[in-house]
Amino acid sequence: MDDKKLYTLSEAHEEFARQLNGEVWELLDATDRSSVNDERMLYAAWASAYHWLIAGTAVHHQRAEWLLSRVYTVLGDAPAALAHARRCMELTEKSPGEMAPFDLAYACEAIARASALAGDGHEATRYLELARESGTRIINTEDRQIFEGDLKGGDWFGIT
Repeated sequence: MDDKKLYTLSEAHEEFARQLNGEVWELLDATDRSSVNDERMLYAAWASAYHWLIAGTAVHHQRAEWLLSRVYTVLGDAPAALAHARRCMELTEKSPGEMAPFDLAYACEAIARASALAGDGHEATRYLELARESGTRIINTEDRQIFEGDLKGGDWFGIT
């Protein structure tokens, strides 16, 4: 029996987007990433975003921008992290009816974390408070717990 699945072009884009997104998360979670893996992580985030632009929705685009911001933050590239965090927020504000409550919370978190990396403590603190406030509006308990865990984790570059 043949185990191969046939995909439409749109389904293939969606499958690639999901797989690449998963690869980025595996690399983000790795504690001993090499420079080669950092490069793979960045390219996988960009590739995932590309595939979501073709096969996804406004939500997928917004979340892809968030992921790019996170990757650039982890890699220490403040200008790129801020650019993608701001684009994430722009997309969130552009399509509020399509976003889940945690999308706004994560958009605020992205700007806060990228601002902290950039050394802008005022902006980082302001958006961190907005992220916390937005997080309280996440109705789904599991989603709220995931968000709160992500908010507590990672490097905040001296901002608490």
